[in-house]
Amino acid sequence: MKKYPRLVIAGTSSGVGKTTATLAILGALRGRGHRVQPFKVGPDFIDPSHHRAATGRPSRNLDGWMLGADLNHSIFTRAAADADISIIEGMMGLFDGSSPVNEVGSTAESAKQLSAPVLLVVDGSALARSAAAMVAGYAHFDPALRVVGVLFNRVGSEEHYQLLKTAVEQATDVIPVGYLRPDASLAIPDRHLGLVMAMEQVDGQLYQRLAEAALETVDFDRIEALAHSCGTLPTPVVQPMMKNHGRTIRIGVAEDQAFCFYYQDNLELLEVAGAELVKFSPLNDQGLPDVEMLYLGGGYPESHGEVLAKNVAMRAAIKRFAERGGVIYAECGGLMYLTESIRDFDGRSHEMVGIFPAEAVMRKHSLTLGHRTVECSRRCILGEVGITARGHEFHYSTLIARGPLEHTCTLSDVGGSSKGQDGLTRHNVLALYTHLHFASQPQVGIALVNAARQATVRMSTNAGSSS
Repeated sequence: MKKYPRLVIAGTSSGVGKTTATLAILGALRGRGHRVQPFKVGPDFIDPSHHRAATGRPSRNLDGWMLGADLNHSIFTRAAADADISIIEGMMGLFDGSSPVNEVGSTAESAKQLSAPVLLVVDGSALARSAAAMVAGYAHFDPALRVVGVLFNRVGSEEHYQLLKTAVEQATDVIPVGYLRPDASLAIPDRHLGLVMAMEQVDGQLYQRLAEAALETVDFDRIEALAHSCGTLPTPVVQPMMKNHGRTIRIGVAEDQAFCFYYQDNLELLEVAGAELVKFSPLNDQGLPDVEMLYLGGGYPESHGEVLAKNVAMRAAIKRFAERGGVIYAECGGLMYLTESIRDFDGRSHEMVGIFPAEAVMRKHSLTLGHRTVECSRRCILGEVGITARGHEFHYSTLIARGPLEHTCTLSDVGGSSKGQDGLTRHNVLALYTHLHFASQPQVGIALVNAARQATVRMSTNAGSSS
């Protein structure tokens, strides 16, 4: 058993300032000399990028439905083992998840799975005594959940905060820990998929300034005490993650402002399966590095369509790699990049790689969002027929076919209802709209690396024969 001091930062709803509060707390705790391990509840790539920038440590995703209690516990304890304190940012409202009648996929579910106390973030800008009713409702809604503290956001003065604090203390046992003032200069810009990524922040001092602002109005001794109020967690008995002893496969991982959505655990599971990861930029590089497989993650290719289209050398290199039989695994934005073109929100079409005869068309009012189970209906680079993995969809684009498209996977939602097909395939290329979390099916990472090994042997044999 081990303590693992931990605290969940949850909101009453989306938009109350959870991420701002979380980044301020992460930065301030780091400034107080602590090794801070960040986590994010739910399928999210953007907030974790900011967590990493604020703490210097990779942020990990937790998800009650996508991963389940045992995997959440394992991922948490492994990452938190050498940290002084762990901060877990929630998603949406505290009790919001995949269903209106249960906690599946919610922040509350993950908090309970980890026996973690909750710090509730409340927008106090237009509240007085009603704040007490709100906090009391959240604290008592689920008796199995420990809502231990409240942090008020967008409070303009100490006098206003004292009104909120007095109301909450008179009506509840929840501890007010302070407030954050409204400050437009500390806001992170957003766009259609959420906040901009950390790599796109012009202000490199943002996290420090958030921390400095919080230190003026937030009681961090109390926050640390709340994090230490949790009980111990059993240290999981897990097999060590042993490297695959097959030949190392070099995987080119696209990483730039157009391709930046990767779960940290996905990358590490590929390494465990025998991969060496090599970063490259479809935006900026003129050719591929010396690799035997490509991993094209999600991101914002639609926002960088003109630059991607102008990089003819990179697009041609990727297409030749696929035509020679190279293994390519792509998700969402990566899938879009492999089509013939992307039509952006302004209606402009940009030529892409052209492996799949389709155009990805951006539509502002056509959001596809939800948890997904992916099942292989045909053998492919993910594995055999019937293998399943969990993930999520989150995109505003729709594929318009310009020719025959082959799919190799079926999709279902949290309730098991069919959501159609996914997994475009051609040669040794597989492109999904779904972002998979490999920990939900560890065989996926192994299958991808093994597929690359086999393809490399065939490509070498063919090259030798042709010479």
